[in-house]
Amino acid sequence: MYDIKAVYEPSDIRDAIRLLLEHPAAKIIAGGSDVLIHIREGRMAGCELVSIHGLDELRGVSMDEDGTLRIGSLTSFRHITEDPLIRQHIAVLGEAVDLVGGPQIRAIGTIGGNTCNGVTSADSASTLMAWDARIQIDGPEGRRIIPIQDFYLGPGKVDLRPGELQTAILIPEESYEGYAGHYIKYGMRSAMEIATIGCSVNVRLSEDRSHLRDLRIAFGVAGPVPGRAPLTEQRFRGARLTDSLTDKIGSSVLSDVHPRDSWRAARDFREHICSVLARRAFRAAVCGTAEDGSLARFQNS
Repeated sequence: MYDIKAVYEPSDIRDAIRLLLEHPAAKIIAGGSDVLIHIREGRMAGCELVSIHGLDELRGVSMDEDGTLRIGSLTSFRHITEDPLIRQHIAVLGEAVDLVGGPQIRAIGTIGGNTCNGVTSADSASTLMAWDARIQIDGPEGRRIIPIQDFYLGPGKVDLRPGELQTAILIPEESYEGYAGHYIKYGMRSAMEIATIGCSVNVRLSEDRSHLRDLRIAFGVAGPVPGRAPLTEQRFRGARLTDSLTDKIGSSVLSDVHPRDSWRAARDFREHICSVLARRAFRAAVCGTAEDGSLARFQNS
């Protein structure tokens, strides 16, 4: 049995905001893959819930007139993996969320739930950061849109104010057009595993494929919240593609990451994995920009 005091079901977004204001202690429940576990374990016993599961306006992937990809916060992991727009423009996001849990979790788990729980190990978070995603939030004072980096305030804490809910994740056209990316999740098991480290890398090459026009690297579990590698990105933007570049990037990210010791992995081991994954993800992202195989040397460099 689940110890739940009350469940409120809004008819639309505005009604959800009203219910959250009327019941300030209530928690939002979407797919329920996280919340129901907390209730069963007694950490949220006797709670009130605002269920947004029935708000279909928050589901699906679409493209705005300006080319922005819009992912509704209630869109399931499985939907994202299979969506044609995702596959065409940011396939790496579908690949990343396809590593979450098992098939049952991916069928009910939502992209909004994965980001709003605020955990650094969320498989979608580092990839969304590498795509310069923006978070759309609706609340009693209207709508605001913030960079995903600003959405994470601390471990398990995100920038949602009283009465607010996340309604969409936005990826502007300039953030994905001409880019290729790759995500790698390291865990002790190959399935049903929380990431020990996650690394997502996006690259954009010059027209002659000789230089890096842009580089974006993001990590999960390399700090208290998912985060980018700003020093490394700045250092290597404009760099010439050489066989030694991957090793330089792998060494450089150690100045950007701040993992911790835990029962799951030691800090120095996590640092080593950050370096290895950055090299591997960078190589795969670079090779993904060239369909003719002209950059295949990076696969083994």
